[in-house]
Amino acid sequence: MGLSAHLAWTNGASSLSPATSSLAKQGATLYTIQLGLNMLFMPLFFGYNRPVAALTDIVTLTGLNGWLIYVWGRVDQRSGWLLAPYLGWLSFATYLCAGTGYLNDWDLRKNSKPTIEKKD
Repeated sequence: MGLSAHLAWTNGASSLSPATSSLAKQGATLYTIQLGLNMLFMPLFFGYNRPVAALTDIVTLTGLNGWLIYVWGRVDQRSGWLLAPYLGWLSFATYLCAGTGYLNDWDLRKNSKPTIEKKD
């Protein structure tokens, strides 16, 4: 992700084409938003046990990265291709999040704290 960002920003900022420069700036905005969504997923899913909110987050994150690949791929083709494995991982993580939510009836809180039984 970092190398992709570096290549897109460097090539976009040094471009004489206003369209390419604009795409690099748009991609930088998308990149920043996706970083925020990425950081939000872990607390939503694992900390607050909110699979619906986490699924909404990761679906948005996956779509945003698809858009980012398109935008930065127009600035520098290598940048787009460098993000392809990340998009694959996000697709798989989306599947896992949806599956976990579905198999637990979208309520992870009931399984989050083990109970200790008293012996008489």
